[in-house]
Amino acid sequence: MPSVSKHTRIATAPDRFADRHIGPRASDVREMLALLELGSLDELVDRALPAAIRMSGDLELPPAKSEAEVLAELRRIAGKNRVARSLIGMGYSECVVPAAIQRGILESPGWYTAYTPYQAEISQGRLEALLNFQTVISDLTGLPVANASLLDEATAAAEAMTLCRRAVEPRDSATRFYVLEGCHPQTLAVLRTRARPLGIEVVAIPQGVDSVSDAFGLLVQYPTTDGRILDYAPLCRRAHDAGALVVVAADLLALTLLRPPSEFGADVVVGSSQRFGVPLGYGGPHAAFMATRDEFKRQIPGRVVGLSRDADGRPALRLALQTREQHIRRDKATSNICTAQVLLAVMASMYAVHHGPRGLRRIASSLQRSTAGLAAALRRLGCRVADGPWFDTLRVTPAARSQAQVVDAAAGSGINLRSYDNGDIGIALGEGVTLADLDGVCVAFGAPEGQFDLEALADEAAVELPAPHRREGDYLTHPVFHRYHSETELMRYMRRLASRDLSLDTAMIPLGSCTMKLNAAAEMLPISLPGFAAIHPFAPRDQTHGYEEILDGLGRSLAAITGLPGVSLMPNAGAQGEYSGLLAIRAFHASRGEERRTVCLIPQSAHGTNPASAVMAGMQVVAVKCDEVGNIDVADLSARADEHRDRLAALMVTYPSTHGVFEESIVEVIRIVHDRGGQVYLDGANMNALVGLCLPGRLGIDVCHLNLHKTFCIPHGGGGPGMGPICVASHLIPFLPSQEPDEEHTVGPVSAAPYGSPSILPIPYAYIAMMGSAGLRRASEVAILAANYVARRLQAHYPVLYRGKNGLVAHECILDARPFRETAGVDAQDIAKRLMDYGFHAPTMSWPVANTLMVEPTESESKHELDRFCDAMISIRAEIRQIEAGVADRENNPLKNAPHTALALASASWNHPYSRETAAFPARWLHDHKYWPPVARVDNAYGDRNLVCSCPPVEAYAGD
Repeated sequence: MPSVSKHTRIATAPDRFADRHIGPRASDVREMLALLELGSLDELVDRALPAAIRMSGDLELPPAKSEAEVLAELRRIAGKNRVARSLIGMGYSECVVPAAIQRGILESPGWYTAYTPYQAEISQGRLEALLNFQTVISDLTGLPVANASLLDEATAAAEAMTLCRRAVEPRDSATRFYVLEGCHPQTLAVLRTRARPLGIEVVAIPQGVDSVSDAFGLLVQYPTTDGRILDYAPLCRRAHDAGALVVVAADLLALTLLRPPSEFGADVVVGSSQRFGVPLGYGGPHAAFMATRDEFKRQIPGRVVGLSRDADGRPALRLALQTREQHIRRDKATSNICTAQVLLAVMASMYAVHHGPRGLRRIASSLQRSTAGLAAALRRLGCRVADGPWFDTLRVTPAARSQAQVVDAAAGSGINLRSYDNGDIGIALGEGVTLADLDGVCVAFGAPEGQFDLEALADEAAVELPAPHRREGDYLTHPVFHRYHSETELMRYMRRLASRDLSLDTAMIPLGSCTMKLNAAAEMLPISLPGFAAIHPFAPRDQTHGYEEILDGLGRSLAAITGLPGVSLMPNAGAQGEYSGLLAIRAFHASRGEERRTVCLIPQSAHGTNPASAVMAGMQVVAVKCDEVGNIDVADLSARADEHRDRLAALMVTYPSTHGVFEESIVEVIRIVHDRGGQVYLDGANMNALVGLCLPGRLGIDVCHLNLHKTFCIPHGGGGPGMGPICVASHLIPFLPSQEPDEEHTVGPVSAAPYGSPSILPIPYAYIAMMGSAGLRRASEVAILAANYVARRLQAHYPVLYRGKNGLVAHECILDARPFRETAGVDAQDIAKRLMDYGFHAPTMSWPVANTLMVEPTESESKHELDRFCDAMISIRAEIRQIEAGVADRENNPLKNAPHTALALASASWNHPYSRETAAFPARWLHDHKYWPPVARVDNAYGDRNLVCSCPPVEAYAGD
């Protein structure tokens, strides 16, 4: 008999995480199957999925573990990372995350389970937080238009580069983009990756260059990566005289002391807001930013929050200008960005609210003062310190010791320093630095412990920044940055904003293709552990063994789940994964001497990021038709593949299809492309219907990306963070993105940090470990069951547009609202707004078919919640019938006036032919709990005509 440890848990009551992740109970599943006239989940899957794609057996994953076991494992793994004082810099700085913000934002499901604010009326809280973020960026850069965050500083710089190219067209002859010496090296590397397929030449140039006449744009770092504060005004003038635009990559905290880039000629300013209270996290996620001049507002990528007004004339926020513009412009889109870093932008904005301008200036001044004191001490040791003025970073040539000796001595004291190739050492101070840390640096350079009175040296050396570098004038003058400095007030402000949002902790968010499933507390908890949160992305490898274990373990799991052996965890968003996968395909063809293969076939139903990503990868997009039932038109695909046989690079296909169907022809589709020499790219947006049921690699898929913020439980966070790793077949492994590409490895880095946003990878790691093979398969089965249950319950009320061969859908269904426009003057938007009165977020609206609603319930929703949603939709259909019958007015009815606010109900005047109770309490359950939309229907057109994308003066609110 085997021995049993006394610590082994008694297994009489197994702790099955899958039973809590999956909403419907066993009895619920039986009832749902009965409605579908099916006897089991196996029968459902057999009828829904083509036999040709079904996998047999289990995924090659370890057995499922309990929550307690996985949490203990992740604490152990986090403990293998060595938390040091990282003074490496390179755009990443230690900061102090205010506990109130960590607990009230990062660890609050009201914030991290929110969806992208496409339905503005129920997103006013996060929209206000993002407007605050934009105001911080606009005020500190001095430029009037800022977006609501990008992925990281390096990719933001790449977006700025392409903005410059678009803005200076038709100067087609200008294909060069200059990068001035002093830029962060990872930014230069990402720029080169992004530039190559677009035919842009990125040229690094030294300081003091005279001519930039043959370039469309120029990037400078402010301060430089080694800490210098330079006057770029003369260079900006020369660039403008030559017709080029200037991009400034700026340190946001330094801008509280430094002259705004707008004052010396910047056209675009980018950077990272990481040091505004966001953990290092081994590189991310962090919210990058971009600000620009007003004339480029329609060129700015990503999302912009704007101020508009609602139907009652009151101020209301919404996404402005180019929201979801990929779905309209597709291959003409300005960017493929879909996921941003909203949760982190919210944290950064709250950091600014928490400290206010005086607090931010105090932090920055303290860092500058400490830097000056440290420089004085090192000079007394005989070291050569690069000339100032400095902000927080020094470049030092050691005297008594070699670079290796200094770096090793510092590491032995728990301090990481930066090493330059010429033997110099970089020291970048962060918010948490102490006098003991500064003394430790001096000791590493050879000083006896306590030799210097660093406080006194700082007092002696600290001087105000000289002109022209010194910032003049006020910033962050809006009251929001002055009112909430006590924790009580800040706590209430964050709670008030959260109450204005409808998040997953309020109700089901049935968004097709976006998979708003449970983000379990046990998955989220580990990301706050110091061993994951406090690691610099360029920390020595011997300090990151825990992260190596997470990366290796998760990579093996994703390879097992997809059947594709190669994995890159670098892409830090789904669209970045698309882009990376297509770059790998291009590099593969080029390695075989087939550089001509640049045609990418994309079905007309594809997500808008697909064609945008293909264009960014330097490919020519050729659309493939869909047939009358939404499937890929195989004849048209074959014709297009034959037409471009010699130039065919790839097909991008989503499976199950964007129409929510398991297409029977998928194996034939793959064969057609392979026979013509192309590769097949699977958009993994709908992987939630495949895990444990189908191995894409065995079907012949060559590369797929996975949205870890969908299928694998990283939360949407109001529109980001996300992760989009790619899995590839063995022949594409040599072409995965690399931080150090060589001649054979032609794909460079696609994100600033080596592993994208690794601090959120413990979430999918935990999810997979707790679910195991059987749990993951059951999640897919129940996701398919839930979608078919909703479709069956609603089919008598709304036409269900697309079904598979046996009359079943995949994990989502499309409800057709088009007939109602003729019969009742009602469209999908009216239904979406009326759902808010019932306490629900709308399904995906008008995509992939205009005037439809795409519903994805997910496996996490209980049968009770599914029934509540179906009851709401059936009730709304009854309201539409009243309009059709002439009982309700065609213009003045509950749908056209939705959503109804508490203020409207409390108003003395009520100019509607229906009752207030009908308006606000159309269902019985609302008597127990009612979510009140904070604003009436938002006027988007007014906002685009009168764009305001930073906090307006108080007088503007008072006037309204």
